Amino acid sequence: MIIARYASLCVEEIGKDRLADRVMEAMARVPRHQFVPIELQELAYADTPLPIGYEKTISQPFMVALMTDLLAVEEHDKVLEIGTGFGYQTAVLGELAEQVFSVEIIEELAREGERRLRATACNNVQLRIGDGSLGWQEHAPFDKIIMTAAPKRIPQRLIEQLKTGGRMVLPAGQEDEQKLVVVEKGDDRQVRTRELIEVRFSPLITSH
Repeated sequence: MIIARYASLCVEEIGKDRLADRVMEAMARVPRHQFVPIELQELAYADTPLPIGYEKTISQPFMVALMTDLLAVEEHDKVLEIGTGFGYQTAVLGELAEQVFSVEIIEELAREGERRLRATACNNVQLRIGDGSLGWQEHAPFDKIIMTAAPKRIPQRLIEQLKTGGRMVLPAGQEDEQKLVVVEKGDDRQVRTRELIEVRFSPLITSH
């Protein structure tokens, strides 16, 4: 599988030569063609990002798998996702976690993502339209947080909503110099970050 081959080429950057079996099985169960525009369905299983409108994309399968693997989702986790889009990453998370809360600032994308998730019987997901940089305080703290749009800096509100011992994975940085970042909040409540590979994501849209 192409995802496994890409992982083997990124050993130095990601610190492992293969992704977790649980993640790969979840990727295999989610029908990606149901989360792309109908006119692009013939490209649904190509390892490439695809446009979904509003200058947003559905991420390439390898990036979805890698970020999910780095997030280390466990079956009883409560996960916050920032950037629902059409719901592909959301659906993968739904295969792995007990609960997924997803925030999308573009109403049209949120409505379409919700429709597609319901059509695939993804029933452990709750969606909200709003500013993802503010998180979802009513359901905090979260075991894991993932962002699929890139802020220039890690939003402080999200760090605050991350549970002690929790982990966050996100792209961050200026548009032309983004890095994939892993954030961990230790039992001592100290926040530690690791920068991995260079990436290119749509910038995070906020209300401020």
